[in-house]
Amino acid sequence: MSLPKQRDPEGPYRIVVVCLGNICRSPMAEQVLRADLDRAGLGDRVEVTSSGTGDWHVGGTMDPRAASILGVHGYPVEHTARQFRPTDLADADLVLAMDLDNHEELSAAVTGQGAEHGFDPSRLRLFRSFAPGIGPNPEVPDPYYGGDDGFTAVLNMVEAAAKGLTDQLDEHLNPGG
Repeated sequence: MSLPKQRDPEGPYRIVVVCLGNICRSPMAEQVLRADLDRAGLGDRVEVTSSGTGDWHVGGTMDPRAASILGVHGYPVEHTARQFRPTDLADADLVLAMDLDNHEELSAAVTGQGAEHGFDPSRLRLFRSFAPGIGPNPEVPDPYYGGDDGFTAVLNMVEAAAKGLTDQLDEHLNPGG
C-alpha cells in the first residue's frame, strides 16, 4: 500500500505515532523512526511526533523500562507524554496506531471530528504494517504490564517497522532517486 501524499508539499511529511498512554510503544517508535530517518538523510524532511489515546500520563516521562531499552541501544530517551487530539489530524500526513484498539479509537476520531479537519481515513494505518514480511497480525502489543522482555520484543518490532517505513518514505519523497 502506498503512502498518502503530503498535505503541504512545502513543509515536512508529518507522522503521528499513537498508542494508549504515550509512555511505552509510541515514544519508542517515535525515537527509533527519527533515528532511521536521520540515517537515511530524511530527518529534515519528515516530522515525527507521538501521543496516546488516553490522558493518564499527560506531561509525564517515558516508562523507565522503555527509556532503559532505548538508551541501551543508543536511542534518545527525552519524552513528554501527550494525548492525541482530533485537531492533530489537521496537519498529519500519516497517523500510525500501535494496535487494533488504538486504530479503532482513532478511526472513530477520523470519521467524527477528523472529518471536520479534512482527514482522509486512508492516512490511518497500523505502525507494524510497514515491517517487511509481517503476517496477519500487524500489532505492537502493549508491554506495560509485563517484564523487561516485553520491551525488548517491542523494540525489535518497532525497529523492523521503522526500517520498512523509512524505505517507503525514501522512495515516496525521492521518486526515481
